[in-house]
Amino acid sequence: MTSTAKTGHMEVALQQARLAAGRGEVPVGAVVVSPDGRVVAAEGNRSRELCDPTAHAEILALRAACRAAGSERLPGHDLYVTLEPCPMCAAALSFARIRRLYYGASDPKGGGVENGARVYSHATCHHAPDVYPGLGEDEAAMILRSFFAERR
Repeated sequence: MTSTAKTGHMEVALQQARLAAGRGEVPVGAVVVSPDGRVVAAEGNRSRELCDPTAHAEILALRAACRAAGSERLPGHDLYVTLEPCPMCAAALSFARIRRLYYGASDPKGGGVENGARVYSHATCHHAPDVYPGLGEDEAAMILRSFFAERR
């Protein structure tokens, strides 16, 4: 996949993050991309709206992509997300057999990939996607900083 396609997919995730912020949700957006490069699901956080602590962008995007695929697994699919996944989302990506994970901003406090729990480094992790941090990092971090600055 070309670098332009990767940044284009991350731009879709960033747009989902902006939409989430507009709904008063923590601005995180996620996109699932099929092996042929098509966006099959794009979601933003909806935990407050749905009164559901599991309604993170990654979980919602995985659910939609799995429904579209008719399977609980998405081999060959990639996920683009604006913030490093939390441990719950990192585990769900593993269970779904996501091929590659691209994320924007690191999350030193709540991350579960390269910070915190480091889900994929455990021997009990059955599948670890290839991880590519920092794609769209500056924009993703700016969206998060702006959102929280407005609430303080």
